[in-house]
Amino acid sequence: MNVEEICHQAQRLTQKKRAELIQKLLEGLGTSCTYDVSDDEILERVNETREGQVQDISHQQLISGLKHLEGS
Repeated sequence: MNVEEICHQAQRLTQKKRAELIQKLLEGLGTSCTYDVSDDEILERVNETREGQVQDISHQQLISGLKHLEGS
């Protein structure tokens, strides 16, 4: 089975099962994607940004900063 066939089959899964599949694939790469963040915490962060208490950054800025930390 090639990657295209696997992707086609994966699209037939429920959203929950696809998320589970993604998590298992990432774990196989040595990357964990288990996050314990509540809806309340997310809303708090959104409100902080809207109120100007914190400044949001672009995805590229995030990646760049993480790469910088990796090199330290």
